[in-house]
Amino acid sequence: MLWKAKNLKCMSEYYKANRGDAWNYDGKNWKLSRSKIDLFLECPRCFYMDNKLGVKRVPGFPFALNSAVDYLLKQEFDAHRAKGAQHPLQKEYGIDARPVAHEELDEWRRNFGGVRYLHEPTGLLVTGAIDDLWIHSNGEYIVVDYKATAKDEAVKELDKEWQDGYKRQMEVYQWLVRQNGLKVSDTGYFVYCTGKMDRKAFDKRIDFDIHLIAYTGSDAWVEKTLFEIKKCLESDVIPELSERCDHCAYWNARREFEK
Repeated sequence: MLWKAKNLKCMSEYYKANRGDAWNYDGKNWKLSRSKIDLFLECPRCFYMDNKLGVKRVPGFPFALNSAVDYLLKQEFDAHRAKGAQHPLQKEYGIDARPVAHEELDEWRRNFGGVRYLHEPTGLLVTGAIDDLWIHSNGEYIVVDYKATAKDEAVKELDKEWQDGYKRQMEVYQWLVRQNGLKVSDTGYFVYCTGKMDRKAFDKRIDFDIHLIAYTGSDAWVEKTLFEIKKCLESDVIPELSERCDHCAYWNARREFEK
């Protein structure tokens, strides 16, 4: 039996348990974002509760500092884009590419806009907002993502399990740009900014180590996943609890405690 969430109340001004039907699957405003694809891969149950029933996970909140770094990087790369010139980071790493002034770039980078593609076999409108787009001298486009963090040592490679989501993110973006008719390189880049924590004083500034991390992936999994997502959304059965999902583990433990 299909469970429905009704009249759930929450005191928080940031989290609304009840979401309007227009924003759920089959609603006029619903789209399959890159983050929703990742949620499905992480936990089909949480994905179903969110997109079919309108009950989102309690969210983590965005870090304004990360947003500021993203904005400033875009400003910096845009300055070189306007001149048709390479960015110093591209020169430093010997990359034969430059920021490209594509006519759709502003929309493709816009939150709640992004690169869009209607996958006709499933009817799913897939979206994702990229950070940047470069072009190689051979004419291939390069998808670029900005990351910011603070650690004891600068991040120079994607070698941690929790960074697998970054790799999938890049591959979805590459798939989307390809579906919009561009020849896209399998190799994308992360502009990774690590806030330095070895300073003796704050002095009203944070310095960053910035590294360019190449990632060569494959988007071959994306279309198969879209069919799996469609099957999930069309079902009237809520997926089972996921052993890998901390949110499911919490609710399962709470349910056992309250029996």
